[in-house]
Amino acid sequence: MRLLVDVGNTALKVASEVNSNITFIEEADINWPAVKEIAIAQVGPDKLLANITAKAKQFSIPLLQANVTAQLGAVKCAYPQFQNLGIDRWLGVVACHYLYPNKHCVVVDSGTASKVDVVTKSGEHLGGWILPGLDMMIESLVSNTQKVFSDSESLFLPDLGRNTPNAVKNGALIATLGAVEAGIAQLKSDFDDIQVIFAGGYGELLQLHFKKPSVYVDDLVLKGLRNWCEFIHK
Repeated sequence: MRLLVDVGNTALKVASEVNSNITFIEEADINWPAVKEIAIAQVGPDKLLANITAKAKQFSIPLLQANVTAQLGAVKCAYPQFQNLGIDRWLGVVACHYLYPNKHCVVVDSGTASKVDVVTKSGEHLGGWILPGLDMMIESLVSNTQKVFSDSESLFLPDLGRNTPNAVKNGALIATLGAVEAGIAQLKSDFDDIQVIFAGGYGELLQLHFKKPSVYVDDLVLKGLRNWCEFIHK
């Protein structure tokens, strides 16, 4: 069994991989003697990994830290300084290309930050954008203005706001969906040839309000991490 670990900015996702099948598990339920190696995609702090690192040492399990390269299989990184691309974005791009090899992909991973990346069907990563996540947009706006405020009861909706909390929350939603549409426009292709993939904590919400066909993949980074492992073991 391989353990796949996605260390985000605020949370940790752990999954087991057996015969290429990925299953989310709780840290407390890990069968440590069965783990042959641990693959890690990390953008968040080391403290989130402390327990897993200690267990790996205790059971002498190899730790593999995923990294960004200029190319992985058919996928080519858009960044000339590829080391500066976040590993979560890179693995999301890699995963989407191999999930939808015959489509151009627009990858939308929305949590603490919202990331929109574009990759062609040939595997060329065109680049992307990083936006504040929905909560961060709201927090920034509210904390830096005197009369703008939000609340915890109002929903995120694509409507024009008729009170201040609605205007703030709906504005954050529309701004993010607008970035998705702009990513689609970069491809200059018929939409039938494009796959939009949502991921992250706000991925389901964004997909709900996105008017075109799309999918939500809750383990997107982990799927990309599995792809990364396959290539490094070849």
